[in-house]
Amino acid sequence: MIGIVVPVHDEEACLGACLEALCAAATCPRLHGETVSIVIVLDACSDDSRRIVLAHAMHADPRWHLDCIAVEARNVGFARAAGAEVLLRRGARWLAFTDADTRVSPAWLSTQLALDADAVCGTVAVDDWSPHGLNADALRQHFADTYTDADGHRHIHGANFGVRASAYLRAGGFAPLACSEDVALVAALQASGAHIAWSAAPRVATSARRQAKARGGFGDTLLQVVEAMAGQVATCNFALSPEHPG
Repeated sequence: MIGIVVPVHDEEACLGACLEALCAAATCPRLHGETVSIVIVLDACSDDSRRIVLAHAMHADPRWHLDCIAVEARNVGFARAAGAEVLLRRGARWLAFTDADTRVSPAWLSTQLALDADAVCGTVAVDDWSPHGLNADALRQHFADTYTDADGHRHIHGANFGVRASAYLRAGGFAPLACSEDVALVAALQASGAHIAWSAAPRVATSARRQAKARGGFGDTLLQVVEAMAGQVATCNFALSPEHPG
């Protein structure tokens, strides 16, 4: 069984599209009918996120199962770990992670597995920069110029990450960090000797929204770039650090 974890904090605006994409990925023919279990971790949600999950769960396909759990941590690392724990108890052999403002490609899961690695760090793409208004074109160009969307990159995004269950357990799992929980786990995987595929093959499209959920995350990095542009100081560059948590 393959498991997917999505941490959610008041994501009613984008959660439906995320779930539709995940369900499509769960029925990819290259999975050869293997069951996919999707766990949505509702972290201190006060909106309609739970209702959206339950509505999608009513239309479950025999090849996938969708449900949710609730936590009150306001901590993405805790939420990812809580979802992983549920899936490990269910017998998941592979854990895949994404975010609620992200849409995975239909071949996302099968591509991760085909890389035959202990963990897969994928890249992200943005297909709508319009939330940044007059800065949209400049931000799109800056991203294209400084972000490595190719094999061999060294970006780390919780929005596009997969790991073998045994490797996850050896590395100690996600720490309860409010940001960079994905970076900390990859460091632990590397220390444990895990084979990591730095691949652009598993595709996801993520949001360029202006309301960043985590300080230091991908959305926050975009806002810092915009601020740097406004000050005409190129101090915030996607290439400065290989590790951009998502």
